[in-house]
Amino acid sequence: MKILAFNGSPRKEWNTAILLNKALEGAALQGAETELIHLYDLNYKGCTSCFACKMKGGKSYGKCAVRDELTPILKKIEEADGIILGSPVYFGTASAEMRAFMERLLYPYIVYEAIPSVPIKKRINTGFIYTMGATESQMTELGYEQHFKFNEMFMGHIFGSSETLIVTDTYQFSDYSKYVATLFDAEEKARRRKEVFPTDCQKAFEMGARIAQQSNI
Repeated sequence: MKILAFNGSPRKEWNTAILLNKALEGAALQGAETELIHLYDLNYKGCTSCFACKMKGGKSYGKCAVRDELTPILKKIEEADGIILGSPVYFGTASAEMRAFMERLLYPYIVYEAIPSVPIKKRINTGFIYTMGATESQMTELGYEQHFKFNEMFMGHIFGSSETLIVTDTYQFSDYSKYVATLFDAEEKARRRKEVFPTDCQKAFEMGARIAQQSNI
């Protein structure tokens, strides 16, 4: 059983990466082989609208025809039992690297027919972890949740299941005094880092364990 996690943050040791590692810890405890892939380490781009994945009888039907450093990763996903995507929220959506990754991952499976997807080889259980500096109320006011629901819908439709963990009001800087960030209460951020973030980590751990358990059925 193999569970893959994808870090859509440029930071390898901060909020998103910490949560993904916790999710993989949960999966490993269920007997899964795990791997964390940092998307910012890869040289790739998003969908190029070549439509080779939609061409009748084409050699790339149902799979991305673009060849770059993402190509072997997409192949690896086909053989995985579960995948967990993680991204900070930039301007209301996932990071640019994560968005480009999702275009390449999801679009080849979508076809313009009454049954709108190419059958996958097997069910792949999926999860998504979002992190953001915004509070939960700010997230709701700004309408971020519609974006998250849209991604979960597509992931679930294509791969068979999906769940989402949203982590708000994160600690963005190790020292707020060094940055122009008077919008935030640094002491409150520090309190949440100490008291709330561990709970978020536990939720990520439990997500990873669930995804592994579902993959082992």
